[in-house]
Amino acid sequence: MSSMDRPNGEVAPDFELPNVGNGPDPLSLDRVVDEADFAVLLLLRDYHCPKCKNQVQTLAEAAKQFAEMNAVILPVLPESVERARDWQEKFDLPFPLLADAEKKIADKYDQPTQLGVLGSLHDLIGRLPEVVILDTRGDDAEVVYTYEGDSPGDRPAVETLVSEIDELQETFVFDCSLVDC
Repeated sequence: MSSMDRPNGEVAPDFELPNVGNGPDPLSLDRVVDEADFAVLLLLRDYHCPKCKNQVQTLAEAAKQFAEMNAVILPVLPESVERARDWQEKFDLPFPLLADAEKKIADKYDQPTQLGVLGSLHDLIGRLPEVVILDTRGDDAEVVYTYEGDSPGDRPAVETLVSEIDELQETFVFDCSLVDC
């Protein structure tokens, strides 16, 4: 099961990464804040990970559902632009695909690893999946949900992510001074 170490309400760490999928290249968090209400960061394990491949394909099938909630899926592959481009060619993802060869996002968002020093040296055996939902409706993106996988296959279901965003939309408070509430 997951752990939820990052406190809700924390300002999301900024980023700008090469993007080989839909959208601008490079893609920054500032750009996401300007164009979407929510961002779902998928911190993936590595290029070869079958569970990662399955996760992005499953989310690609649900992309319209996320788009209707004004939420963007942002897979972050801890690999080179060339490897990320290879994924994009294979999977034709309908959302951005960010390449992070230096693993800056993994560090900024505290992506979990296993097996101590050995795991930190080799992504395939050490890096664990993480999903972070950001509320980008304000001036700064805010971390509102974190799912840290305890094993390579431990990932939230699409329905869980949709439900989390749906709940966040319901908590939005309208300014009734200008709108008849």
